[in-house]
Amino acid sequence: MKTILIDLNIILDYLQEREGYEKALDIIVQCWRKKVKGYVCAHEITTLSYFLTKMSKNRDKNIKIISTILELFEIIEINKPILKKALLSNIGDYEDAVIVESAKEKRIDYIITKNTKDFKNSQIKILMPEEYLATILSL
Repeated sequence: MKTILIDLNIILDYLQEREGYEKALDIIVQCWRKKVKGYVCAHEITTLSYFLTKMSKNRDKNIKIISTILELFEIIEINKPILKKALLSNIGDYEDAVIVESAKEKRIDYIITKNTKDFKNSQIKILMPEEYLATILSL
């Protein structure tokens, strides 16, 4: 089974119904149906909580969203070795470097993001949502 690490911008596309949210939904549904194994990094959950609080003060709704994410995806723990490797990475954005190092640790097949330019030095294959969906449909 293929494994994917989903960047937070994909989850936010779906939750905020931003441009491309249908593709984000397709990817999330593939994880839900266990067609692929989906991962997110632990720090993405706390960042998501921050955005949810800014979007809505409905605490119960926000708890339900985060609970669903925790059930749907495997969570990659962020530890000191990952953080150190990310510091030495040739990826300029530290948060993105942490995502790549986390993906390497778990031997993830693809990182799905709309922000491919910040991942251009990644050793893990980076795909836009539409590229990923085209790849998966061709398998």
